[in-house]
Amino acid sequence: MDNVETLRSEILDAVAGSSDLKALEDIRIAELGKKGRVSGLMKTLGKMEPEERKAAGQALNVLKSEIASAIDGRKGALEIEALNAQLINERIDVSLPVRPEDQGRIHPISQTIDEVVAIFGEMGFTVAEGPDIEEDWYNFSALNIPPEHPARQEHDTFYLPNEKEGHRMVLRTHTSPVQIRTMQNQKPPIRIIVPGRTYRCDYDATHSPMFHQVEGLVIDKKTHMGHLKGCLIDFCRAFFDMDDLPVKFRPSYFPFTEPSAEVDIGCTREGGEFKIGHGDDWLEILGSGMVNPQVLVNCGIDPEEYQGFAFGMGIERIAMLKYGIPDLRTFFESDLRWLRHYGFQSLQTPSMVGGLD
Repeated sequence: MDNVETLRSEILDAVAGSSDLKALEDIRIAELGKKGRVSGLMKTLGKMEPEERKAAGQALNVLKSEIASAIDGRKGALEIEALNAQLINERIDVSLPVRPEDQGRIHPISQTIDEVVAIFGEMGFTVAEGPDIEEDWYNFSALNIPPEHPARQEHDTFYLPNEKEGHRMVLRTHTSPVQIRTMQNQKPPIRIIVPGRTYRCDYDATHSPMFHQVEGLVIDKKTHMGHLKGCLIDFCRAFFDMDDLPVKFRPSYFPFTEPSAEVDIGCTREGGEFKIGHGDDWLEILGSGMVNPQVLVNCGIDPEEYQGFAFGMGIERIAMLKYGIPDLRTFFESDLRWLRHYGFQSLQTPSMVGGLD
């Protein structure tokens, strides 16, 4: 303990003379670490007499404090020196041109959904949403789909292992459950469209296990089949940007609409080339019909007072037709080359009168 002053002077001189942060850290460990010289002196206090231990302890605590303060001060100075050296050595030549960066693209699905929402929005429709995991009742029973219907089989539908009231939950096979939920929770008049993901057990060039649909629903006291036809004809012509696009309604069957109709648009396939517009051929693009009275009853709506129409279409299908995309599977392959080719630099706003702006 007689050499405390000598030790103080030696350590402080070493701290002041340290040339970099590593050397300073080595000094800290050598002097104040568990096996350091100051720590070693602290361990000898237990063998001293009380009065001697008190005086020696105070002296060593002052020494530790001085050394720690000196190290902190020197560390700050060395950090500033290191930063200044880094700034000198890592200067940026601002005269150099910036590195080229690829510009992002809007996915065709996002673009198509935006177009559909904008067109129907001008007709007074609002967007409704619902869960992807649905109860059997909303996905099938409320829509007048009987238990023996093929769509309920596991080769068509993804079922989840958990059960609710004896029924397994499903990944919704269409966005129609949102229509049911809306009719249950909202009094007519109702005018909604429902874009979203849907799921079915299918995979090929024109089918995917996960895909996108948009459905529409109108419920009020006066809506009839003529309103349905006018709405969908206007939509088809606005979406494909063709004022004279031929549109045909062909009788069909769906459990949840009566009467039901498939909607076809005119096209031509001459010379092996497919074109939308006037021609001698037709292509089906969506299904529609007047809401089945039983569906209204299931939702607590009086079919003697209200009626309405519904329709639905695949987002990928109409995007493929409009933008000439031959294979649906490529939508989900995350290929940047494909996205650069088919993607959009920014969302383009569609209009009922002028197409895409």
